[in-house]
Amino acid sequence: MLSRRDFINLVIKGAILGNFYELVTPPLAQAVAAGEITKLPVVMIETGTCTGDSISLDNIWTPTFSDIITNILEWRYDCSMNQVQGDTAYGILQETYEKMPNEYILLVQGSMIQRDDGHYNHVAYDKGKLITGLELVRRIGLKAKYVVAIGSCATYGGPVSGYPNPSHATGVQNILPELRVINVSGCPAHPDWIIGTLLHLALYGEPELDKFGRPKLFYGETVHNRCPRRRDYDQGIFATEIGQKTCLFRVGCKGPVTYADCPIRRWNDRFNWPIGCNTPCIGCTEPGFPDMMSPFNAHSPDIPFPGGTKVASDTIGLGVLGITSVAIVGHVATSLYKGRIQKNLLTSSVKGKYPPSIKKVKTFHQYRVKKLPNKE
Repeated sequence: MLSRRDFINLVIKGAILGNFYELVTPPLAQAVAAGEITKLPVVMIETGTCTGDSISLDNIWTPTFSDIITNILEWRYDCSMNQVQGDTAYGILQETYEKMPNEYILLVQGSMIQRDDGHYNHVAYDKGKLITGLELVRRIGLKAKYVVAIGSCATYGGPVSGYPNPSHATGVQNILPELRVINVSGCPAHPDWIIGTLLHLALYGEPELDKFGRPKLFYGETVHNRCPRRRDYDQGIFATEIGQKTCLFRVGCKGPVTYADCPIRRWNDRFNWPIGCNTPCIGCTEPGFPDMMSPFNAHSPDIPFPGGTKVASDTIGLGVLGITSVAIVGHVATSLYKGRIQKNLLTSSVKGKYPPSIKKVKTFHQYRVKKLPNKE
């Protein structure tokens, strides 16, 4: 079987060359033939979701790769892909839960709807009782070997949890605080991120995670660091409107504060990605999306430094040398961790006669605009 190091190298190399599955499939096929891999059961539960992550996942299942993954992951329950329905399908889920404790992976797609005990989101029917997504995810999750949240909604609440969040939607981690949830974020998550994470779990166990629970294998660097237009940014060559082929930072690109490998992995069978289409990155992999990144075409504010000093983005783009450049790197890292850059992004993007006040919510440096009394 592939060593973990070789697997990671193939995942990254495959993204760059656009043939991830062609590189990974042959050694996995050999491992399957040699009996070195024990199949890992997977169940997928959809909660408050648009099913976008299932559609994204479906787009990579070529016949050759599906044959291999069938031998590695036993896909037992998924309401979008089941060949059976109703009580028969639910019976498979119950069997997995009762007879395979601590053996299966729970894959969750969609935000957790909490208002009124979750009764705005029913996902199953058991003995005459409607089962909420909240109840089922907790029940199945507490006995799972691994819990993986896929997509922005399942990871951090996503668009469903947007202000004012009437459904009290949140991410899976907040309703399973006893466990460490692996977050594969994105709106939707890239199919490579989903399958790559599942393969790592099946072959090597839990991958190295960042502070937001995301596999560093896919979320280890910012979009900005790998962007093919980074040279334009460094030279201060900025687009003045969406559609131009230079750096889109001045028209709202959130690449500098977004962690994902989209620039090398790309989308639609590695054909293109948002910046390749001359539109800004909207930061869909980050906690607080979409509120924290809206409006998507709003320019990020100048970065504040301790003592009240501000450095304009144009200055940073032209390159700041010596001690100042070190200060920028250190301050930006601290600001990202404490949520200051995200807070400034939201504050600067809200237009109105009076500047909004900001309140901080409890989960992951997310900020919401507080309503102000009418002063007119």
